[in-house]
Amino acid sequence: LYLDQFFLWEEILADIPKRPFITVGFLSFLLMIPLALTSTDRIAKWMGGKRWNRLHKLVYVSAVGGVIHYLWLVKADVQRPLTYGAILAVLLGVRVWYYLKPVVERRILAARQGREPSEA
Repeated sequence: LYLDQFFLWEEILADIPKRPFITVGFLSFLLMIPLALTSTDRIAKWMGGKRWNRLHKLVYVSAVGGVIHYLWLVKADVQRPLTYGAILAVLLGVRVWYYLKPVVERRILAARQGREPSEA
């Protein structure tokens, strides 16, 4: 924003619908604003842990949008944006693995014991 348009909001807003990479990048940037505004301990405590965590999951959407923005921005050599996309995919895959691991373990344990898995 700064280097290209020097925060001339009229110019920025005029560019957004013209090029999809600007739209995706701008939306990803906008998603980061509430995260920055709520990143202090005081606000996190005020919001409560569940609401704060739910809001801060927007970082995943913003990160994917950032990779898409970079991929669409680059015109010739897409190796670097694809590398960043692969790194993000691995990191998100690890997050999904740790999220699903307890569910899978409960189902395996329940199957071994011959009963239905609990939903807890």
